[in-house]
Amino acid sequence: MDSLLSTYSAASWPLILLILGTFFVAGAVKGVIGLGLPTVAMGLLGLAMAPAQAAALLVVPSMVTNVWQLAAGGRFVHLARRLWPLLAGVVAGTWLTAALAGTGSQPWAVRALGVALVLYAAFGLMAFQLRVPPGAERRLGGLAGLATGAVTAATGVFVIPAVPYLQALGLAKDELVQALGMAFTVSTLALAVALARGGALGYQQMAASLVALVPAMAGMWAGQVLRHRISPAAFRRGFFTGLGLLGLYLCF
Repeated sequence: MDSLLSTYSAASWPLILLILGTFFVAGAVKGVIGLGLPTVAMGLLGLAMAPAQAAALLVVPSMVTNVWQLAAGGRFVHLARRLWPLLAGVVAGTWLTAALAGTGSQPWAVRALGVALVLYAAFGLMAFQLRVPPGAERRLGGLAGLATGAVTAATGVFVIPAVPYLQALGLAKDELVQALGMAFTVSTLALAVALARGGALGYQQMAASLVALVPAMAGMWAGQVLRHRISPAAFRRGFFTGLGLLGLYLCF
């Protein structure tokens, strides 16, 4: 793969503006609903570069914004104890799938993910509440993590089924956003290790990804300001509407 640093030095201004604008928009979406940066960025960047290049650009912005999102709440220890089966499953699923099938954006997997997002968003907007029984959290969390890891390795997007699982735990708005940050941080680390093992992520790719961090952070800050000014009901509508729009985008 050509060095991603050469993308900045040799790219036209329209391409540079596309990269910067993409990460600002993707960061803003994540700031409002707690997810969506990889989905939005992979979709838009895919218009101008190969999926492998887009995935490598994502690593630093995704990691830093996820850690920021994770640190924004005060329930880290409680959530870590509650969610460890999900997190362990994500790592295992990502590495196992990467070892067996490699990493990369598979068209069929991306479309299947889009369909799943649209269906889940439709149920959510209809106020259909999924609930995980407390006694089943450890078992279902592990299974959801394994499946999420497999989707992460196949598509570079870590949303399904981790997001429905976390939403089904009945967490409060800010607690849900922090839990999403925790799950996505672990997913990003697991994917970065898999990419590095496959030779798709090195020093030059990491340096280029670092440049994309600035607009992503600016967008996320703007999105968080908006999120804290809206009601829980509006947040719920925005959350599921955002999921549905992301799903439709992936389908087409």
